[in-house]
Amino acid sequence: MIRIKYWKYTFAWVLSLLVIMSCDVLDEPLQNVELEEETDYTKSEDMVLLLYGAYGEFNDLQWETFPTISVRGDDVNAAGDQEPLTQTDEFKYDRNFWMYNSTWLNLYNDIFLFNGLMESINFYKESGANAAEADQYIAEIKVMRAFELLQIARLWGDILVPATSVPAELEDTPLSTFEEAMQHISDQMDEAISDLPPVRPNQRTDIQGGVTRYTAYAVKAMANLELKNYQKVADATGEIIGAGLFHLEPDFYQLFKIPGKLSDESLMELQYSDFGTSSGTSTSYLWEFFGPGAYTPAVAGSGGGWGFWEPTVKYIKFMLDRGEEERLVTSVIFTPDGIAEIQSDPEYAPLPAFISTTSPDGDQFENHTRYDFLSGKHYLPTVQLTPGRTKWGENNNFRVIRYAEVLLMHAEALVNGASSAVMSADDAVNEVRGRAGLGAISGVTLDNVLDEKFAEFAMEWGIRFYDLVRHGRTAELNHDGIIYEEGKDRFLPYPLEQVDALPQLQDGN
Repeated sequence: MIRIKYWKYTFAWVLSLLVIMSCDVLDEPLQNVELEEETDYTKSEDMVLLLYGAYGEFNDLQWETFPTISVRGDDVNAAGDQEPLTQTDEFKYDRNFWMYNSTWLNLYNDIFLFNGLMESINFYKESGANAAEADQYIAEIKVMRAFELLQIARLWGDILVPATSVPAELEDTPLSTFEEAMQHISDQMDEAISDLPPVRPNQRTDIQGGVTRYTAYAVKAMANLELKNYQKVADATGEIIGAGLFHLEPDFYQLFKIPGKLSDESLMELQYSDFGTSSGTSTSYLWEFFGPGAYTPAVAGSGGGWGFWEPTVKYIKFMLDRGEEERLVTSVIFTPDGIAEIQSDPEYAPLPAFISTTSPDGDQFENHTRYDFLSGKHYLPTVQLTPGRTKWGENNNFRVIRYAEVLLMHAEALVNGASSAVMSADDAVNEVRGRAGLGAISGVTLDNVLDEKFAEFAMEWGIRFYDLVRHGRTAELNHDGIIYEEGKDRFLPYPLEQVDALPQLQDGN
């Protein structure tokens, strides 16, 4: 029996899961609605509900999926009491670990739903709905689907690429190699690009923050980066840069806070809201995963969290060595024990005056047995909480793809032999460095690009791990007794429950 949760294959199940967006406040997330079980595909005005349903599902990122994707690397430690997650960070994989199977289910459930929604939109199109609108809606869903397939392949290598919305058909789906999956993603983006609006996500007036042509270009670039098709990376990122629409948020600290929601830097963002009310309905990622177990909030009564996401000492020393301030203050929250740990190395005593246990917004962080540091990128100052709201991080969005990543992917492609008439590697790297308050450099090399990506994207989506593995620089992953074994540790083992259910996986990783 297939061990993927699924819905009975009728178009009624698609509608039963739908959520609808407020027509008045486009920045608010989707709300549950009840729809008729039977679908009348001649009611073209209902077709958009399927698109809303796709966004609702995409935004509903289960908390365990992000750390499973992102925990490996020399930028972050898995703190807390989930020992198998800590072991994953140490490249010791247990295929029985519940988070592996849950992440597999979470991502594949979305893939099947997205496939079903696209199938239903085609039914509306065949029944007379506006063809251009239908094609755009399908293209938007293709981008969401491609992004999640990218994560599945990065985690497990050779994967199953479902062609329909019928989970039972997975039994007969052959494994696609990692390279085939990435090529599929790139091809899907080529199909989608022309049907998508050529604007920033925050310029959309129908679904603010929704997928655009440039989101598809970014996902295409990410897939081709894994394939080392560097000219295609340069071409895709060049389309984004050349459009002249995207800009780095000037304040790196606020980029990850409420003022940075749907900024001009955002190409993809998971959106949440408390609707500006002090109580009642609210949608949010489970930010408590990142939050402190002990602190004195600037706003009394504000909640904390589990403290499961800890920047590494290696990352902190790397940033200090570079003379970083803005990105270090943004990325790392220090406790007294954390400061003492850094200062125990004579090369880092004393520390710069800007290192403090109190954030720029007045939240004071204290010692805890689970961690010495916390991720500042997943910190919302309590003074930015809506009055009356107390949950850690509530009302903040989850940043997914940023223009800074586009610039540095462009630079990475160029130092690997690609060409561009849009921007040089030096200019791309220096644009990111300039926002961080660092001086310009010239003659940019791969070392410079990877260092800049380390500084810029720590604790975000496993970017550091995937960069080092892609370039065969896995010795850099070795730190604090953690050893990466080449040829063995790149991909997670398939979850045991899936191996038992799907014979294609039994001879796999």
